[in-house]
Amino acid sequence: MKVWPGRPYPLGATWDGEGVNFALFSENATSVELCLFDGPDASKESHRIRLEERTNQTWHAYLPEGRPGLHYGYRVDGPYEPGAGHRFNPAKLLIDPYAKSIADTIRLSDRMFGYRIGDPEGDLTRDDRDNADESPKCVVIDQAFSWGGDHLLRTPWSKTIIYEVHVKGFTARHPDVPDHLRGTYAGLSTPAVIEYLQGLGVTAVELLPVHHAVQDKHLTEQGLTNYWGYNTIGFFAPDMRYALSPVRGRHVREFKTMVKTLHSAGIEVILDVVYNHTAEGNHLGPTLSFRGIDNAAYYRLVSDDPRYYMDYTGCGNSLNVRHPRTLQLIMDSLRYWVLDMHVDGFRFDLASTLARELHEVDRLSAFFDIIHQDPVLSQVKLIAEPWDLGAGGYQVGNFPVGWAEWNGKYRDAIRRYWKGDGGQVAELAYRLSGSSDLYEMSGRRPFASINFITAHDGFSLQDLVSYNEKHNEANGENNQDGHNDNLSWNCGVEGPTDDKNVLELRRRQKRNMLATLLLSQGVPMLCGGDEIGRTQLGNNNAYCQDNEISWHGWDLSRENRTLLTFVRRLIALRQDHPVFRRRRFFQGRRIHGSDIKDIVWLHSDGKEMDEADWNQGHLRAIGLVLAGDAIEEKDTRGNAIVDNTFVLLFNAHHDSIPFVLPACDESASWVLMLDTCDPTSRRSRAVFKGGEPYTIEARAMAILCRESVHGA
Repeated sequence: MKVWPGRPYPLGATWDGEGVNFALFSENATSVELCLFDGPDASKESHRIRLEERTNQTWHAYLPEGRPGLHYGYRVDGPYEPGAGHRFNPAKLLIDPYAKSIADTIRLSDRMFGYRIGDPEGDLTRDDRDNADESPKCVVIDQAFSWGGDHLLRTPWSKTIIYEVHVKGFTARHPDVPDHLRGTYAGLSTPAVIEYLQGLGVTAVELLPVHHAVQDKHLTEQGLTNYWGYNTIGFFAPDMRYALSPVRGRHVREFKTMVKTLHSAGIEVILDVVYNHTAEGNHLGPTLSFRGIDNAAYYRLVSDDPRYYMDYTGCGNSLNVRHPRTLQLIMDSLRYWVLDMHVDGFRFDLASTLARELHEVDRLSAFFDIIHQDPVLSQVKLIAEPWDLGAGGYQVGNFPVGWAEWNGKYRDAIRRYWKGDGGQVAELAYRLSGSSDLYEMSGRRPFASINFITAHDGFSLQDLVSYNEKHNEANGENNQDGHNDNLSWNCGVEGPTDDKNVLELRRRQKRNMLATLLLSQGVPMLCGGDEIGRTQLGNNNAYCQDNEISWHGWDLSRENRTLLTFVRRLIALRQDHPVFRRRRFFQGRRIHGSDIKDIVWLHSDGKEMDEADWNQGHLRAIGLVLAGDAIEEKDTRGNAIVDNTFVLLFNAHHDSIPFVLPACDESASWVLMLDTCDPTSRRSRAVFKGGEPYTIEARAMAILCRESVHGA
């Protein structure tokens, strides 16, 4: 086979229409071999090509006879000295970190480890058994795709509603998705799915990890699987588990088709990405890619004993974002998913890890600097999970301008309030109004707060109000895994029950939290399935359950159809009224010398809350007036934004409370829009006069709109 010198850039395998350029970074390797295979199941190489060219620590070659569909991997040689941080082993076939497609799922046998498992010296003794017959091969792809007029949607944050969902779980049991499409990228873009998402009213899907992931050895031995996919190895390769076509590499086109179809429906695609660690684990983990290519460059090692890894993630290792080439890898990956795959943004798993320059979390780290200066990435949606497992890793409110954050304080506050804990109203007020205490001082806006009640990690909403303890027995860890994140909801009986009072209280609590979420300032994120009562049977750590525990159920009961209609109404209410999705924080002051305040907090007697009220531990009822004629914002054409005025009433007390409505002149009244005690809205449009009491039932929420007697 002909071999030309090629170029050191771009990294990876690049088809240019005539041949394929291969480029691999390794700072400490002594030699690199490119290995070519006749197919994904080939046990031996058809060719081994020693890369003779090395430019700026990048090994490269060009194959003029190379074509898309070519299968390949690397063997990298150098010192095997774990105590010095080096773990080269040319007996192990390695995945290209820049591979655009990986031909098969990765399952771990003993030969996938660089050391002799069971040896008394542990990882200090190199394993020289060849693993080419077991190691997955990379695939050269043709990146051309007919995008037509597709482009990033750039939905404003103020209009964004995020729906967190798993590619497979959403369609695995969907009755209107053809059997052969269920659980695939293609399944997520079928007409039935598009119609559902549009009917729900969400504007973006946030997909759990779709980067190529590894199946953990301890899970496969128990008949389980890493369903969530937070164990990634290929930062450029969409996971083949969700492929429809058996032709290796074609699933890249399937992913692009999914994105294009969702975009055509007005729905953005946000990826949950895991750049904080890789699937290679700690010093006893497998050698799949980074570890064998250049362990000391790619990973954070313990400074005084580089045999071991710094672990801020709980997953065994942390990527070394202090190294310029590791940082380049992340940035190149992000740009690829935006420019070539057309995704609209990213949610960064355990993002605090990426900010650790030395040991402390640093808001001015190189990672953030480069993101802000990048003309592509600075313009897409960037969402941080603002914590990791290391010391000082909880950083809610501390990410820089340009970033939104999963607001864990919002989740905790709303849960505590609706559970009935005392002393919560002051915290509740901050969270309902956009968390200005977290974001305003740094120059950020309310949409920096990604509000959520539940997410993939933890109980579903149905289970949150149904179980007082986690039930993770199916995970094989004696129910020791997962957080104890439930709170004893005083709903009576745990788990399934026929008690009508208990069932009604659970239903109401779900509606309370969904209404709070969707009418709070900030950006709401709905955990997929919460709108139809999805249950995981009390499992709050279903990461390894690729089965009906995790998959969405679509055989909807009357109760769940009612809940779905309720959520659709809430989303429509939010989208129709900009007063619920302000782009600026409230000022709490009179506007332009008038008697109008943009926000007013009310006691149940109708009087404005004073300083003493906020400190009352027994207070569990509060009112909130949002002045639609005091938004003080303009649309893109410079027109002032004006809306109706709304009053939101919250009662987490176990008794009903007569709540005096704010006064309004004789030409206007308060019209009931929604009450969580009335899921089918039988009382909707009921009219009440200012100064009259509205009885808000126990553990309930109501929304009323001020309208003129002649209509809005």
